[in-house]
Amino acid sequence: MNTFQLLSKILPSLFPLLIFIIVDELYGTSAGLIVAILFGIAQLLITYAKDKVLDRFILYDTLLIVILGSISLLLENDIFFKLKPAFVGAIFCVLLGISAFSKMNIMETLSRRYLNDMIFNKEQTQKFNKSIKTLLYIFSVHTLLVIYSALCMSKEAWAFISTILFYLLFGAYVGYEFVRIKISNRGYKKEEWLPLVDDKGKVIGKAPRSIVHSNKEYLHPVVHLHVMNSRKQLYLQKRSATKLVQPGKWDTSVGGHISLNETIETALNREAKEEIGLVNVRSTFACRYLWKMETESELVFLFYTTYDGEILINTNEIEEGRFWNISEINKRLGDGSLTPNFEIEFSLLKKMSIL
Repeated sequence: MNTFQLLSKILPSLFPLLIFIIVDELYGTSAGLIVAILFGIAQLLITYAKDKVLDRFILYDTLLIVILGSISLLLENDIFFKLKPAFVGAIFCVLLGISAFSKMNIMETLSRRYLNDMIFNKEQTQKFNKSIKTLLYIFSVHTLLVIYSALCMSKEAWAFISTILFYLLFGAYVGYEFVRIKISNRGYKKEEWLPLVDDKGKVIGKAPRSIVHSNKEYLHPVVHLHVMNSRKQLYLQKRSATKLVQPGKWDTSVGGHISLNETIETALNREAKEEIGLVNVRSTFACRYLWKMETESELVFLFYTTYDGEILINTNEIEEGRFWNISEINKRLGDGSLTPNFEIEFSLLKKMSIL
Protein backbone atom coordinates (compact mmCIF):
# COMPACT_ATOMS: atom_id res chain seq x y z
CA MET A 1 0.00 0.00 0.00
CA ASN A 2 1.36 3.35 -0.94
CA THR A 3 0.42 6.88 -1.96
CA PHE A 4 0.86 6.13 -5.67
CA GLN A 5 -1.70 3.31 -5.52
CA LEU A 6 -4.26 5.57 -3.90
CA LEU A 7 -3.67 8.42 -6.35
CA SER A 8 -3.88 6.00 -9.28
CA LYS A 9 -7.53 5.61 -8.25
CA ILE A 10 -8.05 9.35 -7.77
CA LEU A 11 -6.29 10.86 -10.81
CA PRO A 12 -8.67 9.40 -13.45
CA SER A 13 -11.39 11.57 -11.89
CA LEU A 14 -9.61 14.57 -13.47
CA PHE A 15 -10.13 13.21 -16.99
CA PRO A 16 -13.58 14.85 -17.44
CA LEU A 17 -11.93 18.24 -16.90
CA LEU A 18 -9.28 17.44 -19.50
CA ILE A 19 -12.00 16.35 -21.94
CA PHE A 20 -13.88 19.61 -21.29
CA ILE A 21 -10.81 21.71 -22.08
CA ILE A 22 -10.19 19.91 -25.38
CA VAL A 23 -13.84 20.05 -26.58
CA ASP A 24 -14.30 23.62 -25.32
CA GLU A 25 -11.33 24.73 -27.39
CA LEU A 26 -12.78 23.12 -30.52
CA TYR A 27 -16.55 23.56 -30.18
CA GLY A 28 -17.31 25.93 -27.32
CA THR A 29 -18.21 25.85 -23.60
CA SER A 30 -21.67 24.26 -23.91
CA ALA A 31 -20.36 21.39 -26.01
CA GLY A 32 -17.39 20.92 -23.70
CA LEU A 33 -19.64 20.78 -20.66
CA ILE A 34 -21.99 18.21 -22.24
CA VAL A 35 -19.15 15.95 -23.44
CA ALA A 36 -17.34 16.18 -20.07
CA ILE A 37 -20.51 15.18 -18.20
CA LEU A 38 -21.17 12.27 -20.57
CA PHE A 39 -17.56 11.17 -20.20
CA GLY A 40 -17.85 11.29 -16.40
CA ILE A 41 -21.05 9.22 -16.49
CA ALA A 42 -19.36 6.68 -18.80
CA GLN A 43 -16.43 6.44 -16.35
CA LEU A 44 -18.85 5.80 -13.49
CA LEU A 45 -20.62 3.04 -15.40
CA ILE A 46 -17.37 1.37 -16.48
CA THR A 47 -15.83 1.41 -13.00
CA TYR A 48 -19.09 0.15 -11.49
CA ALA A 49 -19.29 -2.71 -13.99
CA LYS A 50 -15.67 -3.60 -13.22
CA ASP A 51 -15.52 -3.19 -9.42
CA LYS A 52 -19.24 -3.34 -8.48
CA VAL A 53 -18.66 -0.13 -6.50
CA LEU A 54 -19.63 3.45 -7.38
CA ASP A 55 -16.39 5.48 -7.58
CA ARG A 56 -17.10 8.51 -5.42
CA PHE A 57 -14.08 10.46 -6.67
CA ILE A 58 -15.38 10.37 -10.26
CA LEU A 59 -18.95 11.06 -9.09
CA TYR A 60 -17.98 14.14 -7.06
CA ASP A 61 -15.75 15.47 -9.85
CA THR A 62 -18.51 15.09 -12.44
CA LEU A 63 -21.04 16.78 -10.13
CA LEU A 64 -18.59 19.63 -9.58
CA ILE A 65 -18.28 20.07 -13.35
CA VAL A 66 -22.09 20.23 -13.62
CA ILE A 67 -22.43 22.81 -10.84
CA LEU A 68 -19.57 25.10 -11.82
CA GLY A 69 -20.27 24.73 -15.54
CA SER A 70 -23.93 25.63 -15.05
CA ILE A 71 -23.04 28.71 -12.98
CA SER A 72 -20.53 29.74 -15.61
CA LEU A 73 -23.11 29.46 -18.42
CA LEU A 74 -25.84 31.27 -16.48
CA LEU A 75 -23.59 34.19 -15.56
CA GLU A 76 -21.81 34.11 -18.92
CA ASN A 77 -18.52 34.15 -17.03
CA ASP A 78 -16.18 31.17 -17.17
CA ILE A 79 -14.15 32.22 -14.13
CA PHE A 80 -16.16 29.85 -11.91
CA PHE A 81 -15.34 26.90 -14.11
CA LYS A 82 -11.71 27.90 -14.39
CA LEU A 83 -11.43 27.83 -10.62
CA LYS A 84 -12.78 24.25 -10.44
CA PRO A 85 -9.28 22.60 -10.42
CA ALA A 86 -8.33 25.00 -7.62
CA PHE A 87 -11.35 23.91 -5.57
CA VAL A 88 -10.40 20.26 -6.07
CA GLY A 89 -6.74 21.02 -5.27
CA ALA A 90 -7.72 22.93 -2.13
CA ILE A 91 -9.79 19.98 -0.92
CA PHE A 92 -6.83 17.65 -1.40
CA CYS A 93 -4.53 20.13 0.34
CA VAL A 94 -6.81 20.11 3.38
CA LEU A 95 -6.96 16.29 3.41
CA LEU A 96 -3.19 15.98 2.96
CA GLY A 97 -2.47 18.70 5.54
CA ILE A 98 -4.66 17.08 8.20
CA SER A 99 -3.09 13.68 7.45
CA ALA A 100 0.47 15.01 7.53
CA PHE A 101 0.33 17.25 10.59
CA SER A 102 -2.30 15.74 12.87
CA LYS A 103 -3.09 12.39 14.48
CA MET A 104 -6.06 11.91 12.13
CA ASN A 105 -4.51 10.34 9.02
CA ILE A 106 -7.37 10.62 6.53
CA MET A 107 -5.24 9.51 3.58
CA GLU A 108 -4.25 6.30 5.35
CA THR A 109 -7.91 5.59 6.09
CA LEU A 110 -8.78 6.19 2.42
CA SER A 111 -5.92 3.94 1.35
CA ARG A 112 -7.15 1.07 3.50
CA ARG A 113 -10.66 1.48 2.12
CA TYR A 114 -9.63 1.60 -1.52
CA LEU A 115 -6.80 -0.96 -1.25
CA ASN A 116 -8.70 -3.76 0.50
CA ASP A 117 -7.87 -2.80 4.11
CA MET A 118 -4.13 -3.21 3.60
CA ILE A 119 -2.20 -2.89 6.87
CA PHE A 120 0.96 -0.77 7.32
CA ASN A 121 3.83 -1.62 9.59
CA LYS A 122 5.61 1.22 11.40
CA GLU A 123 8.25 1.82 8.74
CA GLN A 124 5.72 1.75 5.91
CA THR A 125 3.59 4.29 7.80
CA GLN A 126 6.58 6.63 8.15
CA LYS A 127 7.33 6.41 4.42
CA PHE A 128 3.67 6.94 3.58
CA ASN A 129 3.51 10.07 5.77
CA LYS A 130 6.64 11.43 4.12
CA SER A 131 5.01 10.96 0.71
CA ILE A 132 1.90 12.76 1.97
CA LYS A 133 3.95 15.83 2.92
CA THR A 134 5.66 15.90 -0.48
CA LEU A 135 2.31 15.62 -2.25
CA LEU A 136 0.92 18.41 -0.06
CA TYR A 137 3.63 20.76 -1.37
CA ILE A 138 2.93 19.69 -4.98
CA PHE A 139 -0.85 20.19 -4.63
CA SER A 140 -0.38 23.54 -2.84
CA VAL A 141 1.90 24.98 -5.53
CA HIS A 142 -0.34 23.69 -8.32
CA THR A 143 -3.51 25.08 -6.68
CA LEU A 144 -1.97 28.55 -6.35
CA LEU A 145 -0.84 28.43 -9.99
CA VAL A 146 -4.36 27.47 -11.11
CA ILE A 147 -5.87 30.43 -9.22
CA TYR A 148 -3.31 32.80 -10.69
CA SER A 149 -3.77 31.48 -14.24
CA ALA A 150 -7.59 31.65 -13.95
CA LEU A 151 -7.49 35.30 -12.85
CA CYS A 152 -4.50 36.72 -14.69
CA MET A 153 -3.50 34.53 -17.64
CA SER A 154 -4.87 33.43 -21.00
CA LYS A 155 -7.27 30.55 -21.44
CA GLU A 156 -4.52 28.51 -23.12
CA ALA A 157 -2.16 29.07 -20.18
CA TRP A 158 -4.91 28.11 -17.71
CA ALA A 159 -5.67 24.93 -19.71
CA PHE A 160 -2.01 23.89 -19.58
CA ILE A 161 -1.54 24.68 -15.89
CA SER A 162 -4.81 23.15 -14.67
CA THR A 163 -4.28 19.75 -16.26
CA ILE A 164 -1.08 19.01 -18.16
CA LEU A 165 1.23 20.75 -15.68
CA PHE A 166 -0.27 18.77 -12.79
CA TYR A 167 0.38 15.46 -14.52
CA LEU A 168 3.91 16.62 -15.36
CA LEU A 169 4.59 17.55 -11.73
CA PHE A 170 3.15 14.32 -10.43
CA GLY A 171 4.97 12.32 -13.12
CA ALA A 172 8.28 13.94 -12.14
CA TYR A 173 7.67 13.01 -8.51
CA VAL A 174 6.79 9.42 -9.40
CA GLY A 175 9.88 9.20 -11.61
CA TYR A 176 12.10 10.53 -8.82
CA GLU A 177 10.66 8.03 -6.32
CA PHE A 178 11.03 5.19 -8.82
CA VAL A 179 14.72 5.97 -9.41
CA ARG A 180 15.36 6.46 -5.68
CA ILE A 181 13.79 3.10 -4.79
CA LYS A 182 15.68 1.34 -7.58
CA ILE A 183 18.98 2.76 -6.33
CA SER A 184 18.24 1.91 -2.68
CA ASN A 185 17.27 -1.65 -3.64
CA ARG A 186 20.37 -2.23 -5.76
CA GLY A 187 22.30 -3.54 -2.76
CA TYR A 188 19.63 -6.23 -2.23
CA LYS A 189 19.55 -7.39 -5.85
CA LYS A 190 21.22 -10.75 -5.18
CA GLU A 191 19.47 -11.31 -1.86
CA GLU A 192 16.38 -13.46 -1.32
CA TRP A 193 13.20 -11.42 -0.98
CA LEU A 194 10.45 -12.60 1.35
CA PRO A 195 6.74 -11.74 1.41
CA LEU A 196 5.34 -9.46 4.10
CA VAL A 197 1.91 -10.35 5.44
CA ASP A 198 -0.79 -9.11 7.79
CA ASP A 199 -1.83 -11.17 10.81
CA LYS A 200 -4.23 -13.20 8.64
CA GLY A 201 -1.57 -14.19 6.13
CA LYS A 202 -2.53 -11.79 3.34
CA VAL A 203 0.53 -10.63 1.38
CA ILE A 204 0.94 -6.84 1.64
CA GLY A 205 4.48 -6.36 0.37
CA LYS A 206 7.99 -7.77 0.19
CA ALA A 207 11.43 -7.11 1.67
CA PRO A 208 14.99 -8.50 1.52
CA ARG A 209 15.74 -11.38 3.91
CA SER A 210 18.33 -9.37 5.88
CA ILE A 211 15.83 -6.56 6.48
CA VAL A 212 13.09 -8.97 7.52
CA HIS A 213 15.39 -10.63 10.05
CA SER A 214 16.46 -7.35 11.61
CA ASN A 215 13.13 -5.53 11.96
CA LYS A 216 10.26 -6.93 14.02
CA GLU A 217 7.85 -4.58 12.24
CA TYR A 218 8.07 -6.81 9.15
CA LEU A 219 5.77 -9.79 9.66
CA HIS A 220 6.69 -12.67 7.34
CA PRO A 221 5.19 -16.16 6.94
CA VAL A 222 6.90 -19.45 7.83
CA VAL A 223 5.88 -23.12 7.87
CA HIS A 224 6.56 -25.61 10.69
CA LEU A 225 5.99 -29.36 10.47
CA HIS A 226 5.93 -31.78 13.42
CA VAL A 227 6.73 -35.37 12.45
CA MET A 228 5.46 -38.21 14.67
CA ASN A 229 5.84 -41.94 14.25
CA SER A 230 3.21 -44.62 14.90
CA ARG A 231 4.51 -44.98 18.47
CA LYS A 232 3.56 -41.34 19.18
CA GLN A 233 7.18 -40.25 19.41
CA LEU A 234 8.03 -36.78 18.12
CA TYR A 235 10.99 -36.09 15.84
CA LEU A 236 13.18 -33.12 16.81
CA GLN A 237 16.10 -31.60 14.96
CA LYS A 238 19.11 -30.06 16.68
CA ARG A 239 19.92 -26.69 15.16
CA SER A 240 23.42 -26.18 13.84
CA ALA A 241 25.85 -24.38 16.12
CA THR A 242 26.43 -21.88 13.29
CA LYS A 243 22.80 -20.69 13.27
CA LEU A 244 22.29 -17.06 14.26
CA VAL A 245 19.04 -17.84 16.09
CA GLN A 246 18.90 -20.44 18.89
CA PRO A 247 22.11 -22.32 17.86
CA GLY A 248 22.59 -25.85 19.19
CA LYS A 249 19.04 -26.19 20.56
CA TRP A 250 16.46 -28.87 19.78
CA ASP A 251 13.69 -27.60 17.57
CA THR A 252 10.60 -28.47 15.50
CA SER A 253 11.03 -31.31 12.97
CA VAL A 254 10.92 -28.94 9.97
CA GLY A 255 10.78 -25.18 9.73
CA GLY A 256 11.43 -22.56 7.07
CA HIS A 257 10.31 -19.43 5.25
CA ILE A 258 7.62 -19.22 2.64
CA SER A 259 9.31 -17.67 -0.38
CA LEU A 260 7.89 -14.83 -2.46
CA ASN A 261 5.04 -16.05 -4.74
CA GLU A 262 5.19 -19.51 -3.11
CA THR A 263 2.16 -21.31 -1.65
CA ILE A 264 2.13 -22.65 1.89
CA GLU A 265 1.89 -26.24 0.63
CA THR A 266 4.82 -25.81 -1.76
CA ALA A 267 6.97 -24.27 0.98
CA LEU A 268 6.09 -27.07 3.41
CA ASN A 269 7.06 -29.81 0.94
CA ARG A 270 10.24 -27.97 -0.09
CA GLU A 271 11.43 -27.51 3.49
CA ALA A 272 10.55 -31.10 4.47
CA LYS A 273 12.62 -32.42 1.56
CA GLU A 274 15.54 -30.03 2.13
CA GLU A 275 15.86 -30.59 5.88
CA ILE A 276 14.95 -34.23 6.55
CA GLY A 277 14.44 -35.83 3.13
CA LEU A 278 10.64 -36.27 3.22
CA VAL A 279 8.94 -36.18 -0.19
CA ASN A 280 5.26 -35.39 -0.86
CA VAL A 281 4.34 -35.16 2.81
CA ARG A 282 0.70 -35.81 3.70
CA SER A 283 0.32 -33.30 6.50
CA THR A 284 -2.57 -31.84 8.49
CA PHE A 285 -2.95 -28.17 9.34
CA ALA A 286 -3.01 -27.55 13.11
CA CYS A 287 -3.16 -23.80 13.57
CA ARG A 288 -1.70 -20.39 12.73
CA TYR A 289 -0.06 -18.16 15.34
CA LEU A 290 2.04 -15.03 15.67
CA TRP A 291 5.59 -15.36 16.99
CA LYS A 292 7.47 -12.18 17.90
CA MET A 293 11.14 -11.93 18.82
CA GLU A 294 13.45 -9.01 19.52
CA THR A 295 14.65 -8.85 15.93
CA GLU A 296 11.85 -10.34 13.81
CA SER A 297 8.20 -11.37 13.69
CA GLU A 298 6.81 -14.52 12.10
CA LEU A 299 3.34 -15.72 11.17
CA VAL A 300 3.69 -19.48 11.70
CA PHE A 301 1.56 -22.00 9.81
CA LEU A 302 1.76 -25.16 11.92
CA PHE A 303 1.31 -28.68 10.47
CA TYR A 304 1.79 -32.25 11.71
CA THR A 305 2.14 -35.67 10.10
CA THR A 306 2.76 -39.33 10.96
CA TYR A 307 5.79 -40.95 9.32
CA ASP A 308 7.68 -44.20 9.93
CA GLY A 309 10.07 -44.13 7.00
CA GLU A 310 13.73 -43.19 6.74
CA ILE A 311 14.78 -39.66 7.67
CA LEU A 312 17.83 -38.14 6.00
CA ILE A 313 18.98 -34.93 7.68
CA ASN A 314 20.67 -32.07 5.86
CA THR A 315 23.94 -31.74 7.78
CA ASN A 316 24.46 -28.22 6.41
CA GLU A 317 21.52 -27.00 8.48
CA ILE A 318 20.94 -29.66 11.12
CA GLU A 319 23.49 -31.03 13.57
CA GLU A 320 21.47 -34.17 14.37
CA GLY A 321 17.93 -35.46 14.73
CA ARG A 322 15.97 -38.23 16.47
CA PHE A 323 12.55 -39.29 17.75
CA TRP A 324 11.76 -38.37 21.36
CA ASN A 325 9.26 -39.82 23.81
CA ILE A 326 6.71 -37.25 24.95
CA SER A 327 7.68 -37.88 28.58
CA GLU A 328 11.31 -37.10 27.74
CA ILE A 329 10.30 -33.79 26.15
CA ASN A 330 8.18 -32.92 29.19
CA LYS A 331 11.25 -33.30 31.43
CA ARG A 332 13.28 -30.96 29.19
CA LEU A 333 10.75 -28.13 29.10
CA GLY A 334 12.25 -24.91 30.46
CA ASP A 335 15.82 -26.21 30.90
CA GLY A 336 17.18 -24.25 27.90
CA SER A 337 17.83 -27.24 25.63
CA LEU A 338 14.67 -26.68 23.57
CA THR A 339 13.85 -23.60 21.51
CA PRO A 340 11.14 -21.34 22.98
CA ASN A 341 9.32 -21.59 19.66
CA PHE A 342 9.15 -25.38 19.92
CA GLU A 343 7.96 -25.28 23.53
CA ILE A 344 5.04 -23.06 22.52
CA GLU A 345 4.11 -25.41 19.68
CA PHE A 346 4.46 -28.47 21.88
CA SER A 347 1.97 -26.90 24.29
CA LEU A 348 -0.42 -26.06 21.42
CA LEU A 349 -0.31 -29.62 20.06
CA LYS A 350 -1.05 -31.06 23.51
CA LYS A 351 -4.01 -28.71 23.99
CA MET A 352 -5.41 -29.85 20.66
CA SER A 353 -4.93 -33.50 21.74
CA ILE A 354 -2.62 -34.15 18.80
CA LEU A 355 0.15 -35.42 21.12
